[in-house]
Amino acid sequence: MPEAIDTVAVARLYGEPLFQLPLDLYIPPDALEVFLEAFQGPLDLLLYLIRKQNFNILDIPLADVTRQYLSYVEQIRQHNLELASEYLLMAAMLIEIKSRMLLPPKKTEDGKEAEDPRAELVRRLLEYEQIKLAAARLDRLPVLGRDFLRAQVHIEQSLTPRFPDVNTDDLREAWLDILKRAKLNQHHKISREQLSVREHMSLVLRRLQGQRFVEFENLFDVTRGQAVLVVTFIAMLELARERLLEITQAEAFAPIYVRLAYTQV
Repeated sequence: MPEAIDTVAVARLYGEPLFQLPLDLYIPPDALEVFLEAFQGPLDLLLYLIRKQNFNILDIPLADVTRQYLSYVEQIRQHNLELASEYLLMAAMLIEIKSRMLLPPKKTEDGKEAEDPRAELVRRLLEYEQIKLAAARLDRLPVLGRDFLRAQVHIEQSLTPRFPDVNTDDLREAWLDILKRAKLNQHHKISREQLSVREHMSLVLRRLQGQRFVEFENLFDVTRGQAVLVVTFIAMLELARERLLEITQAEAFAPIYVRLAYTQV
């Protein structure tokens, strides 16, 4: 083996240098083909011929376009008959349209001029061109894997600990537990309040002065605490025992009213 292998080897096969081509190597004639223009179908070829020569798509010179179209179909038919079959269908349509244009136009049943034989072909070409332009705009958008790659960063698990998600029920239980402990640590200051039943009896009588009826619950001042409510109720019962006021009710479960016993109705 010579030392300068890369300078004399004609090829490499599986990493090994080849110094001469195999004698039994067969290369088919169509192994390498160069297409200067690639078309996606008959409409694509037809649109290319029209736009390349700046023809008006609404007034296609059908003879010139058909001649160029058939010339291209003849070339691809010699190499790929299966591919040429769909192009031959469009060629037959072009010839049929051209033959209809050579005939004198016939009016429709309602007396109107007949539609241009090229109208349907023009509609298909315009729709195809719109779809092709939209596809080209979409293809120009950045595509993952073609125009950019997704950044991937590997982070050690030990550097980013995974904390468990907190359930709302667990959070509520924790809050209630804090409230419970706060109540256990509250300081209570107990003071003695001097309350007189006689004094509250006088207050009740003054409250009823000039009133025909007063609803039972309106005689209590709920803002002064539970002790005051109890003393007020005892004062009311004491006044009722001494027949100084009357507690009445129109019917069962009806509101309870209080009035002075000596009030003239």
